[in-house]
Amino acid sequence: MSDFSLKISSSPHVRDRMSTSGIMKCVFIALVPASAFGVYNFGLNALLMLLTTIVVAVLTEFIWEKAMHKKVTIGDFSAAVTGLLLGLNMPPTAPLWMGGLGSIFAILVVKQLFGGLGQNFMNPALGARCFLMISFTGPMTTFIYNGVTGATPLADIKAGGLSTVDTMSMFLGKIPGTIGETSVIAIMLGAIFLILMGIIDLRIPGTYIVTFVIFIGIFGQFSSAKVGLFDPQYITAELCGGGIMLGAWFMATDYVTAPIKPRAQIVYGVILGILTGLFRLFGGSAEGVSYAIIISNLFVPLLDKWIKYKPFGKGGEK
Repeated sequence: MSDFSLKISSSPHVRDRMSTSGIMKCVFIALVPASAFGVYNFGLNALLMLLTTIVVAVLTEFIWEKAMHKKVTIGDFSAAVTGLLLGLNMPPTAPLWMGGLGSIFAILVVKQLFGGLGQNFMNPALGARCFLMISFTGPMTTFIYNGVTGATPLADIKAGGLSTVDTMSMFLGKIPGTIGETSVIAIMLGAIFLILMGIIDLRIPGTYIVTFVIFIGIFGQFSSAKVGLFDPQYITAELCGGGIMLGAWFMATDYVTAPIKPRAQIVYGVILGILTGLFRLFGGSAEGVSYAIIISNLFVPLLDKWIKYKPFGKGGEK
């Protein structure tokens, strides 16, 4: 008699060696360069903020799941990644209790109250950042660099001061900003790691960045910056400033809140690029990545529903 036996199981029948825990660990590792540079750039305050947001996020998930008699899932590293992403989106001078409050909001309100990992409708870290921005605008928009309080390069650009902006310093990260958004080099090191590990591909971040560049290249001349059509310095400064690189590679690609279908991902990237351009050029703030991503998250169920594929075996077009 043959040793062959049939195993009956429910779908999905496609398996992958990379588990949720493995994916989250890779994302955490990929964020280490940006985290390390943030601590180097801003000092002890940045380190304490990152530790606070991570620890409070993990503890909040643990306590909630214990209280609700649910399986404790802190071992999947999703709470740690959420805490780290929130910390990287915080000003280094913000009080630690504010970062802790943001972690509680991210885990409890955005994630757990909607069913836990895989059920949240927006990125928890960005949801928490927007909550903090609305609730505590002053501390969340105050940036100190080398002991001097000043505007970020994006704010200078929006005020018409493009000529005073040092794009090389922006690229390297020697500028005021949130802990993890300043160094393009550190962010790209992490992004390359995720691409090589097969965690993300270029579809969402590539479409997002290209759409954003096209939008600001065309409409930058009508904004308060009053730049020329596709001005190279302006485009470079907009790409290196603010949270677009961190958002495009690490938050817009979030498995839970991003579309599944390839064509839907492209449309999603286009929406992200347009919204970010609109907020930056014509909004009240010089930034806009966080709001662009969480608003785009709301379109994801519709994109996955409307953009359909022909079922396998149905044949070509008549």
